[in-house]
Amino acid sequence: MLNVPSQSFPAPRSQQRVAAGGRSKVPLKQGRSLMDWIRLTKSGKDLTGLKGRLIEVTEEELKKHNKKDDCWICIRGFVYNVSPYMEYHPGGEDELMRAAGSDGTELFDQVHRWVNYESMLKECLVGRMAVKPTVLKDYREEEKKVLNGMLPKSQVTDTLAKEGPSYPSYDWFQTDSLVTIAIYTKQKDINLDSIIVDHQDDSFRAEIIIKDCLYLIHIGLSHEVQEDFSVRVIESVGKIEIVLKKKENTSWNFLGHPLENHHSLIPRKDTGLYYRKCQLISKEDVTHDTRLFCLMLPPSTHLQVPIGQHVYLKLPITGTEIVKPYTPVSGSLLSEFKEPVLPNNKYIYFLIKIYPTGLFTPELDHLQIGDFVSVSSPEGNFKISEFQELEDLFLLAAGTGFTPMVKILNYALTDIPTLRKVKLMFFNKTEDDIIWRSQLEKLAFKDKRLDIEFVLSAPTSEWNGKQGHISPALLSAFLKRNLDKSKVLVCICGPVPFTEQGIRLLHDLNFSKNEIHSFTA
Repeated sequence: MLNVPSQSFPAPRSQQRVAAGGRSKVPLKQGRSLMDWIRLTKSGKDLTGLKGRLIEVTEEELKKHNKKDDCWICIRGFVYNVSPYMEYHPGGEDELMRAAGSDGTELFDQVHRWVNYESMLKECLVGRMAVKPTVLKDYREEEKKVLNGMLPKSQVTDTLAKEGPSYPSYDWFQTDSLVTIAIYTKQKDINLDSIIVDHQDDSFRAEIIIKDCLYLIHIGLSHEVQEDFSVRVIESVGKIEIVLKKKENTSWNFLGHPLENHHSLIPRKDTGLYYRKCQLISKEDVTHDTRLFCLMLPPSTHLQVPIGQHVYLKLPITGTEIVKPYTPVSGSLLSEFKEPVLPNNKYIYFLIKIYPTGLFTPELDHLQIGDFVSVSSPEGNFKISEFQELEDLFLLAAGTGFTPMVKILNYALTDIPTLRKVKLMFFNKTEDDIIWRSQLEKLAFKDKRLDIEFVLSAPTSEWNGKQGHISPALLSAFLKRNLDKSKVLVCICGPVPFTEQGIRLLHDLNFSKNEIHSFTA
């Protein structure tokens, strides 16, 4: 329901947009921008109508507040009066009214669960939903079962038991100086990209991506460990070993105690986003308005963003946490430009266009070296298996929609043995806007399988290349397969109008749904 304005998010085929049935923004009245909303929340005005009181809300009471001028919505057990927010919502009033007087958690998660609604709507908080008392379980007995990697069958959801992957298990063992947590995923397609580990003080958290689900190990460790650790995957059997270094060489009697959602297997769409603070290491100009940001992961984090997936960056702006999605890139397209002192598994790079009148990117640009940015775990529905036996790869990018194509280019030219041709059509306004033009041209010279065409919408008179916007004429000439029946994939990314029009044109050119993948920038 809440939406941070973005030129290219949600992507046309992303979960957010598909689930909302092609949801689009609604023009807002003058004085109804996101910054205007933040100012209103700081004004001291009573936005709940309860004069600062928090109340328990029953289902019956919630149902009564289902009109535009009296609209309460429940999200994850908290009830908000969203009537004051109606005119500020980029998705329009009708979008909010879909959840009026009811629990809107599922709808919120379908559309844009990445939004930090707690911060955006904190001045609209009415209170909590009233809950029925429950019988407390024997915590100590449950803890023993869970920390042995066992879960009672009654706690495995019917959906997962019938349709999802086999339920993982785990165990642990120790030496004088090390503790090894062994996770048995029962899957053979697990790799280092599938594993995210964060630990701080005595809290240990490991997320394992298993198909469309997330398996979580979340433990309060019984003893302290050092920051650095190692992760190893035995792909043939789907086993993961996370090796922690003890701070003191003493014997542990038990691993620890379970924390929230420990030993759970949950559909990824139902999981919340987890953030860790990353430090800004460098920032350099790529074009007149685009910067390459390098962030360093905490030493106690293992995170490798899979190809085609994005993360969310979060910054506090005037007291409100604002979140935006970005696709990490490689530090360079060419190996000779890469810094050997910056290992890939500890640094994340972003190509980000700075919008002077925007809310988020100027704040990001004003960060100093050494400042911190919160970075989420990865999201995205692209699977590397889409590259299997691929012969022709076509990339359509506009502006910073080029960012998902960076890792795709690097992977395609080095790891797809069946590949015959890669073609990139890169749309920009002027020559000065072309990101990494020199590197792209050098890469095309180096690898003859790569063809690049630059298309400008506002070129100077000296420009000799293609001109215009995405069109049937441009695409029909560009999208030529090597063979009539060759396996092909078309990747597209850019501002929403560009991507939506591009997908329509691709369908008109008889590319099937399975041959097209759109990304968020």
